[in-house]
Amino acid sequence: MIGFLRQISALRATPPAPEPQVLLINGQKVSLHFKRNARARRMVLRFDGKTGDLVMTLPRRTGLAEALRFVDKSAAWILRHISRQIPRKIVADGATLHFRGELHVLKLTGGRRGLVEVSEGVITVPGDAAHAERRLKDFIKKRALADLTEASQRYALTMNARYRNITLRDQKSRWGSCSASGGLSYSWRLMLAPAFVLDYVAAHEVAHLREMNHGSRFWRLVLTHCPHAKQAKAWMKQHARELHSYF
Repeated sequence: MIGFLRQISALRATPPAPEPQVLLINGQKVSLHFKRNARARRMVLRFDGKTGDLVMTLPRRTGLAEALRFVDKSAAWILRHISRQIPRKIVADGATLHFRGELHVLKLTGGRRGLVEVSEGVITVPGDAAHAERRLKDFIKKRALADLTEASQRYALTMNARYRNITLRDQKSRWGSCSASGGLSYSWRLMLAPAFVLDYVAAHEVAHLREMNHGSRFWRLVLTHCPHAKQAKAWMKQHARELHSYF
C-alpha cells in the first residue's frame, strides 16, 4: 500500500520547467526562462523588468515544444516590446551616467580601493573594474537614502504628518509608495533624476500620510507645499524610461 501511494504521488507531481532557451529575434539574442505553475491554466509570456529576459509561466503539463510554438505566435508582440526598449547602458571607463539629472562621465581608476566621488561632471569609481557597477550602485543608493530622508522629514514637518520608516526599492512601475502603517518606500533611481523630481516624489508620498487617495484634498496638499510638482511630473513622463536603462 505504501509503495502504491508513492506511485500515485509521483504521477501527480509537477514536472520540472524546461531549460532556458536563447532566441534570435530580429537579429537580437533574447533569453527565455520558464516557470512551472501547477495552478496555471494557460501559458503567460512577459518580459522581466530588471533583466530584460523573456519569462514564460507554464501550466502543469505544457512541454517545451508547445511553449516554443506559443512564443513563435507571439513574435509580433515580442518585437514591439523590444523596439520600445532603451538599450541598457554599461558601466565602463568613459561611459556616461545621469546623476541628479546631470550627465556625468565615469572614471574607473582600478588599483587601490577608495571612496566613490562626484566632482565637476565626473564620477570617480576606484577599485577593481569588475566590481565597479556594484560599488557605483551602492553609492547611489546611499546618497538616495540620505536625500529622500531629508526631503521626507522636511515635508512631514510642513504637512504635519508622521511616517514610520523609509525603505529603498527598485520598482519598475512606480517611484514611491506609502503604506497604511506609515511606511514610505522610494526607488533609489530617483537619485539619477533632477533634485526637484526627487523632492516632488517625497512630497507626494508624505502627502499620502494625510490623504490615502488622489482626490482634490490630496493634490491641494501637494501643490501647496511643492509648487514644482507639475514640472516634476512632466519631466518624469518624458525621461522615466531612461532612468531604468542603467544597471
